[in-house]
Amino acid sequence: MYAKFWKRIIDFVLSLGALVVLSPVIIVLAVVGAIKMKGNPFFTQVRPGKDEKLFKLIKFRSMTCEKDKNGNLLPDEKRLTKYGKFIRSTSLDELPELINIIKGDMSIVGPRPLLVKYLPLYNEEQKHRHDVRPGLTGLAQVNGRNAVSWEEKFRLDVEYVENVTLSGDIKIIIDTVKVVLNRSGINSETSATMEEFKGSEKKELVEA
Repeated sequence: MYAKFWKRIIDFVLSLGALVVLSPVIIVLAVVGAIKMKGNPFFTQVRPGKDEKLFKLIKFRSMTCEKDKNGNLLPDEKRLTKYGKFIRSTSLDELPELINIIKGDMSIVGPRPLLVKYLPLYNEEQKHRHDVRPGLTGLAQVNGRNAVSWEEKFRLDVEYVENVTLSGDIKIIIDTVKVVLNRSGINSETSATMEEFKGSEKKELVEA
């Protein structure tokens, strides 16, 4: 009952309230971001949501669009500015996603919406992460964030999908506050953000 009805109502009410209360912060970040990024402070990208339906995700930009002499984007660590590191470490870059939640594209809690190009790479178990709306935060985000492997992250996503409860969502939200305050799991062990997902190994596909 909660997952099918009340969760959406709670998402809408809480996100609308948060958007109103945090609007001064969002306006300041938009102005500062426009100055720091020398242009549009917002980052938008098409992502897959519930049932793999595509929607346009909106965040604050944390990286520049600098390219090398061949026209290719520089590595994340080269484009991630001090301002970008700050809004990422504090999760302030995620605030515009409140609009996505109000629209119904996302939920407060759920698997994070990833890149469209990953869709064909998921195994049958991993695909179930799209059985619910993607979230602003999720079980994987409070259990390692970018510091855990893709396989572990997807395992946690599916675990959440199979056990959506109000008490579980409340616990994840509380744990998210702790993670943000501690600024933990922002980077992976080898990257300033998170390495690209290239699919699970055959052994893991068989075990799944």
